[in-house]
Amino acid sequence: MKKTFKALKFPAAFLFLLTSFVACDKEFTELDSAVLGKDNANFDTGLYEIPIVAYNKKLESVQVNNLASYLLGVFNDPAYGQTTASIVTQVTPSSYDPDFGDNPEITSVVLTIPYYSRINNYDEDGNAEYTIQDSLYGDYTGTVKPFKLSIYKNDYFLRDFDPFADADGDTTQKYYSYPDGSSDNVAYNGSSTINFDNLKGELIFEDESVEPSSDVIITVTDVGTDDELTTRSAPAFKVELDPEFWKNLIIEKEGESELSNANNFNNYFRGLFFKAEAVDDDGSMVMLDMSSTEANIVINYSYDSTIVDETIEGTYTLSFTGNTLNTFVNKITEVTLADGDETNGDEELYLKGSGNSMAVVDLFENDEAKKDFLDSFRIPSGDNYEKDEDGNYILNRLVNDAQLVIYEDEVMQAFPDDSNGNNYSHFNRIYAYDVNNSQSTIDYDFDPIESDTDPFNSKLISQGQRVGDENGNYKYKIRLTEHLNNILVNDSTNTKIGLVLSTNVNYITNAKIADSDDEDVTNVPAASVITPRGTVLYGSNESVDQEKKIKLKVFYTEPNK
Repeated sequence: MKKTFKALKFPAAFLFLLTSFVACDKEFTELDSAVLGKDNANFDTGLYEIPIVAYNKKLESVQVNNLASYLLGVFNDPAYGQTTASIVTQVTPSSYDPDFGDNPEITSVVLTIPYYSRINNYDEDGNAEYTIQDSLYGDYTGTVKPFKLSIYKNDYFLRDFDPFADADGDTTQKYYSYPDGSSDNVAYNGSSTINFDNLKGELIFEDESVEPSSDVIITVTDVGTDDELTTRSAPAFKVELDPEFWKNLIIEKEGESELSNANNFNNYFRGLFFKAEAVDDDGSMVMLDMSSTEANIVINYSYDSTIVDETIEGTYTLSFTGNTLNTFVNKITEVTLADGDETNGDEELYLKGSGNSMAVVDLFENDEAKKDFLDSFRIPSGDNYEKDEDGNYILNRLVNDAQLVIYEDEVMQAFPDDSNGNNYSHFNRIYAYDVNNSQSTIDYDFDPIESDTDPFNSKLISQGQRVGDENGNYKYKIRLTEHLNNILVNDSTNTKIGLVLSTNVNYITNAKIADSDDEDVTNVPAASVITPRGTVLYGSNESVDQEKKIKLKVFYTEPNK
């Protein structure tokens, strides 16, 4: 009697989880003898390697607004070159048509934007101590160096809706990064380019040496009184701004149409331009939480009471909940980024953040390779394959585990460890996604290891961390077990996997690619936009050493013949 495997979804998912906790590098051919004894096993195990093609995809122009986070500063990637990130943002008043009282006078204007931080320890008094290590990018040794920051009044109107968009589709205005070739802060709105350096207004703040820090923010109020209070808050970029500018901009406009509603205000005051620049061709970059309730500009003022002979304190708050975008000035000097060879694959794969470059893996190098795979795992029936009563294909081999094994190029291992003993690439993660549908893989969705507070240790089964092998090489493993099962059982056509560098594999929202000429690659995971880092991997070209070539390994079980 012929033994076959029915296309059972639950057992496949269960095996996916179970085998993931077995020693990952062990060949599955050991399992039958280890569990049942070789002579008692009624199934065989084996390894099937699928010939694949992996090639580079240069990302000319990717969406840089409506992101979860924004980068600010200067980052020198030793494998690629320098990236400078600046921010353009609208500001939103806490209320419209304000009443500032009689004879208002500004006492201070405080700008605060939190860094992404987490509690690292507690001092002897029980106060929290923080680290911003997860969102701070220094040089390859981990050293934090200063960058120059200038904040200007922005004179370009950031619109919410795209008048040129298809009325039947998404009409939200998208802003995109500008292709390499400009040293200015330029963006693209889908129809024209915007040079924010040429559209900046009055300079309202400048610091020649901004150095992000994990220090807590200490605030003391009512100094010298019985109500004096000291508060501690998480690390943030916090500075005082010139009151005169805000007096003329806000206080003097009380009762005028400029402050009467959102449309009038956004047209009157079009926001701020945070321009970062290198200091001695160096710097650091930090990720800012612009959407935080603590991210704001607070205008503190006093006014005369109409009841008693004294002054009263008031505040007027502006937040960053309006349109915000990053601009990137990329000086890619160490490599040349270009679209790769879709037929033969590339020798090296360049994954560079800030919307620069990704890789595409075609799981079958040609139609013949796909047919060989289907013939090996399905039961033939005439010119097709056998199906069950639900219309699913019946398998004669069960996919226990499918691993996309990706080796890191030696160039990435040449950089010295930082002060904590971590290699430059230690915290890199590769996020692999379903290119055809611009979404996470089924394996990612099944992955039970998830941490909202520690993305580095999240999704460890489907998106493996960078690990070394016995030969001193570093590699990543991407699980595609259920993805391949979906191809085998349901005849899925999703045969392309995108690879991007990510420092937060939990963030899987897409960023649109402007005017993409590739029907397969129309979006890119936004996580790859909000990291400036890069890595270099070995590809699939025949010139690559077989031991380091990217591989798709399928470990399977089949009944004894």
